[in-house]
Amino acid sequence: MRDLIQLLPDAIANQIAAGEVVQRPASVVKELMENAIDAQATYIQLIIKDAGKGIIQVIDNGTGMSEVDARMCFERHATSKIRKAEDLFSIKTMGFRGEAMASIASVAQVELKTKREQDELGTLVRIEASVLKTQENIQCPVGTSITVKNLFYNIPARRNFLKSNPVEIRHILDEFQHIALAHPEIRFSLVQNDQQTYQLASEKLGKRIVDLFGKSYREQLAACEEETSYVSIKGYVGKPEHAKKTRGEQFFFVNDRYIKNAYLNHAVMSAYERLLPEGAFPFYVLFLSIDPSHIDINVHPTKTEIKFDDERAIYAIVQAAVRKTLSINNLIPALDFDTNVNFNIPAISSGMNDTSSSRNFSNPGSNSTPRNAQDAWKKLYEGLQDNIQAFEKQAPSVHTPMFERDPIGAETIIQSRANQRENTEFNSSNFQVIQVLYKYLALSWSNGLILIDQKRAYQRILYDQFMDHLQKKNGASQQLLFPKILHINPADQSILEEIKEDLAYLGFQLDLEDGIHYSVKGIPAGLGEEDGQSILEGILEQVKHESSDLAKHRNEKIAQVMANRSAIRYQQKKLSTEEMNALVEQLFASSNPNLSPNGERISRALNTLELLDLLQ
Repeated sequence: MRDLIQLLPDAIANQIAAGEVVQRPASVVKELMENAIDAQATYIQLIIKDAGKGIIQVIDNGTGMSEVDARMCFERHATSKIRKAEDLFSIKTMGFRGEAMASIASVAQVELKTKREQDELGTLVRIEASVLKTQENIQCPVGTSITVKNLFYNIPARRNFLKSNPVEIRHILDEFQHIALAHPEIRFSLVQNDQQTYQLASEKLGKRIVDLFGKSYREQLAACEEETSYVSIKGYVGKPEHAKKTRGEQFFFVNDRYIKNAYLNHAVMSAYERLLPEGAFPFYVLFLSIDPSHIDINVHPTKTEIKFDDERAIYAIVQAAVRKTLSINNLIPALDFDTNVNFNIPAISSGMNDTSSSRNFSNPGSNSTPRNAQDAWKKLYEGLQDNIQAFEKQAPSVHTPMFERDPIGAETIIQSRANQRENTEFNSSNFQVIQVLYKYLALSWSNGLILIDQKRAYQRILYDQFMDHLQKKNGASQQLLFPKILHINPADQSILEEIKEDLAYLGFQLDLEDGIHYSVKGIPAGLGEEDGQSILEGILEQVKHESSDLAKHRNEKIAQVMANRSAIRYQQKKLSTEEMNALVEQLFASSNPNLSPNGERISRALNTLELLDLLQ
């Protein structure tokens, strides 16, 4: 019987390795630009065509390579960065594994031109699918130029899995921004389809941030700096009042390497506690400098994940550094020591009258409850005692805890209401409803009451409306008297172009001006002017992460963001009787009266037995 185990050919082995290292065009951009930085380049140019599927070219003025090195760099595990195993724990370069060039050459057509300063002639190397096609001496400037053509041309299945051009461009721009932020002392240039997107001069970090993300960032930057024996932190954090509804501009760098770390992000967010409104995210660019022996970057092929030997200490230092910055810049409100916090009870809503918001807590016997509220509750509980007695006759003699019974669910009640609506005319005379704490509706029914979350109910109703507009392409638009400029970075611009048609169906009217800025001339009817830009930012952020949630179609995501942002105004709002009745009717008529678009319960039913338990 012949042997079964055999060595794979180098070409196949390289393609397997490429599956981890080269996931998309942005992966190639990252590896080539990091190699240029390791080559001590002071100017790096990135040229992209067809979202990187056609051409990716990186040109640098670094040290260049010899004729032998130009060929050796395409061999697997060939590297100039490390020599022995111990070097893995003192890595100071961007690359070190020696896999990137071999992986790229196995799935694309690669042309390399390189020359050292001391050499008279440079070297040209052409490789296709790991096969050397050409190697010869040529005239070329000092440095290195690498052109990657037709990525995944020899693996059609992998190429078919690539996303649309706007999505792939966004990933490329993300990698470009990471590297440009990490090295403000280096000049960078980015050209897309023969149009220049970025031309960045050598500058300080603050100026680099403004050049990358826009002039509006100039006013919101607060310098953050902390020095300890274990780690030093430098960078900028954004002022709370400039926080956005998108999570995009948040960057961590460890020894000038961009990383993703949810634990450290939590440290920053905790420092902003109580300074940001719900759903808002601050801007930050933070650089951590730490002895390489305290970290392990050999965790993932993309090298964006890092392990610290004392992660808790890093968390505490980052949190303290951000809090210190916010305090120094007077961004944290000062404590009022003259206020007795034990009795400083805020009013529930500005819409409450003086008698209800300034009650006498020292006199338990005083009764300052408005008469109309008492009358409403009396009506709600009319007939309740008779129902309780009827239930008690049928109930078992042994007392059963409320949560161990099999109560009638809100889903059953709401569904019966919906069925009733189909058979008979459904109007406000069929139910009684009052508002509680300006956040909930209490709806009476024959055997008890239903509590409805006001905001979630509006989310469901608005979601159905927006989905209907997207499907029928008939959303109404209201014109703005003065068009507003939408400030977004180039990465988000590509996404906006992709979803621009869907936004038009909802009622947004956007015009691209001077090839950079969008002018918002119309927004969906019923939205405030300020809500328009906020919702657009939220939609962009949601679509960014659509690949992580394949269960929902893009239209559903857009409608969900629209509903969530539009319903914020109803989170704590006083409703008139007509508005409450209309809300209940529309909820019962919606596609799913039980759950909000986010999967949260909208209502809960309490029968008479459960109400009796609450009163005992």
